[in-house]
Amino acid sequence: MGGRYAQALFDLANDENKIAAVEADLRSLKAMMADSRDLRVLLSSPAFTAQDKAKGLLAVARKAGFDPTTIKFLGLISANGRASALSSVISAYQALSAERRGVVSAHVTTALPLTPAQAAGVAAALRQALGKDPEIETQVDPSILGGIKVRVGSRLFDASLGTKLDSLKFALKRA
Repeated sequence: MGGRYAQALFDLANDENKIAAVEADLRSLKAMMADSRDLRVLLSSPAFTAQDKAKGLLAVARKAGFDPTTIKFLGLISANGRASALSSVISAYQALSAERRGVVSAHVTTALPLTPAQAAGVAAALRQALGKDPEIETQVDPSILGGIKVRVGSRLFDASLGTKLDSLKFALKRA
């Protein structure tokens, strides 16, 4: 469902030459959703009506100074009762925009924050492996213990210590 809404928004933004502006707004909204538990609850909880979700989302968008195209879209998605799908819409829109720019989106998870040199090394390795410039989004997850996980589209490269330990534990149980 998120893909259809993202495609519609992308087509509208393309017609209005606002692809980059809308993407920047959606990136900001994604960061706000990650930082604000209240916003996540508002969007996902069935206790709030579609009207309440629209009011809250539009207030946030106006306060952040979003483009009018983004604001109208957020009102529409809320009015249609699809505010809970906003994360998937944002991800799908970012993928469409990246494809348009000829870059590939990669989600990198590490146990500790990457240094600039490490981030450059990961970017270079992805560029070589994929043949396209990567747009890297990083996440720190201490539960992987060490190593790295890289997700590009539906492919996952998992070289995390946690996964290796789980594999070893499974192998020992079978033996």
